[in-house]
Amino acid sequence: MHQIEVRDLTINVTRKKIKNLHLAVHPPDGEVRISAPLHLDDESVRLFAISRLQWIKKNQAKFLAQPRQSPRKFVSGESHYFQGQRYLLNVIYRNRVPKVEIRNKTYIDLYVREGSSREKRRDVLRHWYRQHLKTEIPRLIKKWEAIMEVEVKDWGVKRMKTKWGTCNTQAQRIWLNLELAKKPPSCLEYVVVHEMTHLLERHHNERFRSLLDQFLPQWRRYRDELNQTPIETDS
Repeated sequence: MHQIEVRDLTINVTRKKIKNLHLAVHPPDGEVRISAPLHLDDESVRLFAISRLQWIKKNQAKFLAQPRQSPRKFVSGESHYFQGQRYLLNVIYRNRVPKVEIRNKTYIDLYVREGSSREKRRDVLRHWYRQHLKTEIPRLIKKWEAIMEVEVKDWGVKRMKTKWGTCNTQAQRIWLNLELAKKPPSCLEYVVVHEMTHLLERHHNERFRSLLDQFLPQWRRYRDELNQTPIETDS
């Protein structure tokens, strides 16, 4: 991957064994990526980007307009999200095994040992988010394997800065962003279906969108909902 400058934009360019140019704008910050055929020079890629500037700016504006949380300190009274709902964090110090519990519609109780650092409190909460996804994802994969007639051989959860999910079509493996634990369940399901659709169509082309229309007719609404929910800016 290398970068080219197009007016006030920095674009990441990757060359692949493909026939056509593919343009994408990625959350959370509107990163612009172009996948280009191996034989195409940078000037051709630059001209292509210029021809799509209005589309790029429009999509970047959507991401930049998203509500964003300030960096979290993981202290009592802070707002944190789970399954699309806002909760207030309540940190409880005790010398037992750390854990997280939803107390009611208002509070997330975070139990940690005395003297736990911000990083430790953050990690306990992230572990809880991860365990939630590891419970939900297998159910969704099983459901959609039967509907889509595809097989996911492996899957995982990890933190990603620019993507909600990825799919390795050769290995039939999908990865889901840890942040999805904070989003509405419909958003998690949309990303699972999106990545599984890549097992039928690798590229984000008309056939890909047609397949999504077939499997999940409301996918555009879920996509928009996902991109409108608050983004965690904590590192």
